[in-house]
Amino acid sequence: MPTHATPVHDTLAQGVAPFGFDLVYADASLLVAGKPAGLLAVPGRGDDKQDCLSRRVQALYPEALVVHRLDMATSGLMLLARSRAVQRSLSQAFADRQIQKTYEAVVQGLPGMTAPDEDGWATINLPIAVDWPRRPLRVIEPLLGKPSLTRWRILSQDAPGNATRLVLQPVTGRSHQLRVHLQALGHPILGDALYATAQGQASAPRLLLHARELRLIHPVTGVAVHFKSPTPF
Repeated sequence: MPTHATPVHDTLAQGVAPFGFDLVYADASLLVAGKPAGLLAVPGRGDDKQDCLSRRVQALYPEALVVHRLDMATSGLMLLARSRAVQRSLSQAFADRQIQKTYEAVVQGLPGMTAPDEDGWATINLPIAVDWPRRPLRVIEPLLGKPSLTRWRILSQDAPGNATRLVLQPVTGRSHQLRVHLQALGHPILGDALYATAQGQASAPRLLLHARELRLIHPVTGVAVHFKSPTPF
């Protein structure tokens, strides 16, 4: 079983709060940072889109390199490398599906699980493609979409509030995958400005999607590590 990563021990961890993100872990090879909802993962186009998690991390660690991204509206854990070699190793681990990402979400409605496995997980296996006339939206596209697989299970249901809390594990890594898959089930994530109904958008002040866990083999030490971030909603 993966071991829990040790707390941040880097001296630069002191005074992180003014930079507007949580430094969850730091060693000589990699960093794990908690991205707030509403903050870009990397710079966008235009002067008004330069503030982002990668730039904030680089204010502390100039050598930090992005390994993967989260949607602007999503909060939670992002992995960064402190060298090109580690970035390549981690990127390959993502491509080989050797890094497990776990999310938590609250969705509209009360979904029922179909054919869960012995551990209580069900799957969504629906191909996703870019919706070119409405970019950046994605759609389920049986003919042209890329294979996309999500594991999910129910944590709790609020019948009076018509909402369900889920834990999600994307097996593939398509843009907007969790958001599109849950919309396709008829249970969009609350607060989702792109895919939820008007009622679902009005039900939450933000997208209720959080990247709460990362499990991986450390690219240098070879030790299995497990990082966590408390779900803020």
